[in-house]
Amino acid sequence: MPAYVQLVRQVRQAVLRGVLRPGDRLPAAREVVAALAINPNTVLKAYSQLENDGVVRSRAGMGTFVAETAPPAVEPALLRRLGPSLDAWIVRARGAGLDQEAVAALFASAVERAYGGRAA
Repeated sequence: MPAYVQLVRQVRQAVLRGVLRPGDRLPAAREVVAALAINPNTVLKAYSQLENDGVVRSRAGMGTFVAETAPPAVEPALLRRLGPSLDAWIVRARGAGLDQEAVAALFASAVERAYGGRAA
């Protein structure tokens, strides 16, 4: 998976988990480059994709911020309701001998089937 896609997914997931909220500032591209030792164009491409998707908004001279149009965080009540069954499924998968990568692959396949191949 390209590095820019990984960055896009990480930011989107942080927004959905409520770790990043509208108005929060993302690290400057140069900070991400220094921390991850990746090409600056990779970070700029990820930020551009996020901006096109309405997740972030760039403000000249100020930085990149989570946009008001970003997807809302998953409600805590919904997490409390759905989390235990997902946790139990993961425990069963681990008990069947699957490692983290295999569990993630199975989960991704299930998401793709449920959403008609439109998994993010």
